[in-house]
Amino acid sequence: MLNYFPQFFTKRAIIFYFVSIIACLIVFMSHPMTWYFYVIGAIAVIMFFVAGHQLPLRWAKFSPKTFTTNIFVISLIIRVVWVVFSYYFFSALNGNPFEFDVADSGNYDWHAYQLYEQGWGAYEKIFSDFGFSDRGYATFLGASYMVYGYNIMIARLIKAVLGAWMAVLVYKLATRTFGENVGRMAGIFCMLMPELIVICGLHTKEAEMIFLVVLGLERADNAIRSPRLTFTNLVVPVICAAALFTFRSVLGIGLLFAFITALFFSSARTKNYVNRIILGVWIAIAIGFFAGGKIATEVEQAWDSRQMDQAQSMEWRSKRVGGNKFAIYGNKAIFAPAIFVIPIASQTAVPQRMLQLENGGYYVKNVMAFFVMFALFLIVADAIKLGGKWRDFLLVGSFMIGYLGVIASSGFAQSGRFHLPAMPFFLMFAAYGISQSTNKVKSFYDIYMVLLLVAIVAWNWIKLAGRDMI
Repeated sequence: MLNYFPQFFTKRAIIFYFVSIIACLIVFMSHPMTWYFYVIGAIAVIMFFVAGHQLPLRWAKFSPKTFTTNIFVISLIIRVVWVVFSYYFFSALNGNPFEFDVADSGNYDWHAYQLYEQGWGAYEKIFSDFGFSDRGYATFLGASYMVYGYNIMIARLIKAVLGAWMAVLVYKLATRTFGENVGRMAGIFCMLMPELIVICGLHTKEAEMIFLVVLGLERADNAIRSPRLTFTNLVVPVICAAALFTFRSVLGIGLLFAFITALFFSSARTKNYVNRIILGVWIAIAIGFFAGGKIATEVEQAWDSRQMDQAQSMEWRSKRVGGNKFAIYGNKAIFAPAIFVIPIASQTAVPQRMLQLENGGYYVKNVMAFFVMFALFLIVADAIKLGGKWRDFLLVGSFMIGYLGVIASSGFAQSGRFHLPAMPFFLMFAAYGISQSTNKVKSFYDIYMVLLLVAIVAWNWIKLAGRDMI
């Protein structure tokens, strides 16, 4: 088992990134990105793969306590630097500190500011246009403004702290699930992952939302592995699940589903009579929570309309002004098989400047998908052989696959933002896949990288040709 990210993989990843950039410049020479998007993308890719190779080796002899401290401190430094840079970067280009083509960010900030100005007595009036499953972040943001005043920079620095804490939680959860070596790689990957860094500099809800997901599942895992299930070790997962219903309903469902799945399939957990009673009470509470009012309605609507929403969303994307005429062909038959890989990196002057900004982060995800799929192949092979190791991965696996399965059937399958809640667990499986890699895997990796290069060029052609730009 490997305890580091081999240079064979990381060198090729960096080389193929620049090859893909050059290929897109040649094929689409009339549509290059602005120079600073190339710089940001290159820094993101080089940082991830160079540090991703070196740090597991350099920190291998650190004690768990020292490793945890390093993960937190360096994660925080990276995120604070990005928060400060992006604040002034967006301000210089947009005239305000919000991201390009601001939509949700401005809406959340406006409602939060109104709550800050008018107080809790005006809450229902302020949020009358928000559904229950979208009130959580703006409410949290408004409450935060009440504490430190209306300050966008401080709000994003809080995201940086949560992001650094999340990297520590990923290390702990992955270590208990896959072992110490994999846990360390997963924590380092989470620390370096460009997409998880970028969200700290945005006024969207992803940073807080993903933190709640990871905290909930980490504490759920701790409860499952404890000698006894008690209300004390169940309270944090339940609170996180409840909070997630105010951010995105499907995440609350996913957390509860993963928790219950892992409990029922644990080899010894449900054999204990007392634990069965506690588990039964907990499930009854969870079902009662589901059955109540607005949550049940929103869950039912999300479940029943997911297929219709995808078809309507793709049609709208194809017909709107500036839309992509090829979007109408998008459906789950296409998205589902590629759900671990998409969205593909955009490396041309596509209209969405945020896609250009995040081209490096998307590319990193595209590469790491190879190791995720390899890890899942090994786990499925173990289950087919009636091995017992697959049970250890149920909590994180059932959440990641379940959530991505829902996304694949929705109108947001190709939206990187909607993939983010699965990213911490995606990186855990990637680390496990890397740890199991052999010389034979290297040949498959080379083939995959060539196919990825073709996919990037083809995807950028679709993005441009679908808008009649070429």
